[in-house]
Amino acid sequence: MYEYKTEILMVSAKWFSDKAKPEDTDMLDKLLNERAAEGWELVTYDYMSTSVQLKGGFVVTFRKAK
Repeated sequence: MYEYKTEILMVSAKWFSDKAKPEDTDMLDKLLNERAAEGWELVTYDYMSTSVQLKGGFVVTFRKAK
């Protein structure tokens, strides 16, 4: 059986562009590495934009054995 954890990682302002910036992927890498060090395994992630594309975020789900 697994325990699941979902986090939202907000990213920099997009200003009507859907392009990721290097600092966005750096933040995602940092989160993934921190959770891996805690024993969490990445299950899935997705990019979630806002309706006006000014800001968005990654929805990241992890799991680990109970």
